[in-house]
Amino acid sequence: MFEAILTLCLAAGEPCRPVLLPGHEAPEAAACAASLATAALPDWPGLVAKGPPDCQPVAEPLMVTEIAPGVFVHTGQVAEPEPGNAGDVANLAFVVGSDSVAVIDSGSSRQIAERLWRAVRARTDLPVRHVILTHMHPDHVFGATLFAETGAEVIGHASLSRALADREDSYTASFSRLLGPGFLGSALPQVTRGLDQIAELDLGGRVLDLRPWPLAHSGTDLTVFDRQSGILFAGDLVFDDHTPALDGSLNGWQQVLEDLAALPVTRLVPGHGGPVLDWPEGAAPQRRYLEVLARDTRAAIAAGERLGQAIPHVAASEAGRWRLFDTFNPRNATQAFTELEWE
Repeated sequence: MFEAILTLCLAAGEPCRPVLLPGHEAPEAAACAASLATAALPDWPGLVAKGPPDCQPVAEPLMVTEIAPGVFVHTGQVAEPEPGNAGDVANLAFVVGSDSVAVIDSGSSRQIAERLWRAVRARTDLPVRHVILTHMHPDHVFGATLFAETGAEVIGHASLSRALADREDSYTASFSRLLGPGFLGSALPQVTRGLDQIAELDLGGRVLDLRPWPLAHSGTDLTVFDRQSGILFAGDLVFDDHTPALDGSLNGWQQVLEDLAALPVTRLVPGHGGPVLDWPEGAAPQRRYLEVLARDTRAAIAAGERLGQAIPHVAASEAGRWRLFDTFNPRNATQAFTELEWE
């Protein structure tokens, strides 16, 4: 099998990166090349092509696990994005119906999305008609543009489009710095369908329920429930192993976890860790963490502490239970203190 590759470089020259042009896969190089003859190439501002595209043997896909018939999950590393892991730090998934495929979250960069595309193509020739983004954070969204190039609609929370627009410059600068050349060709997607209420997606004999949530982990959280398997894709509403990251409302997040526990879910895919948790018992560690975070924050406020005094000890008892604790807990304590001091 062959695929179409274009080498993209910074306008000033090096560095460069081979970029996948999805949708031109073929069993023979000649057929792949023929499909490129009339292809309109995407525009990459600030980048230039190093020669025309050519066809090469298909490169390595992301490793995915089939956790139920037609349901595939890639487990991201529990780590901060860096060149060594190419930003592969979030769980990604796709669900295959009889007519089409839905991708759930798309990774930190186009490079990750290219490998996810290859994983889809290794398992089905059906079109990818939807890419669903569970929230705004860059490790979940930067690959969606690749799927949009093939005609997939980009679906998210009603607030997602504005949230990405507001953060586009900072997200792009940050991940370009963190990932280096591996980030070339990446861009935030245009959300083509924003949801403010529950919606259904029919993939052909397989229905997904998409549900936007009020302010919780973030202001843009959306879950995906596969009726056939009973599996819920929770995005970062649920963390496992990786310290939870609060970018919304602590009170709201605790309430949403209560609401999630009442759903008819058999298993759950978290945004990080797992990759599959029994439900609702799989959320017990996170529920405990958020309870400790709230308790310690309220105690610090009641004692008259200032934010700087509270941060070092709020939720410190949880330190040995989570990875990346020193990175995320101070941020969580800051967010929690800012919210709860106004109760």
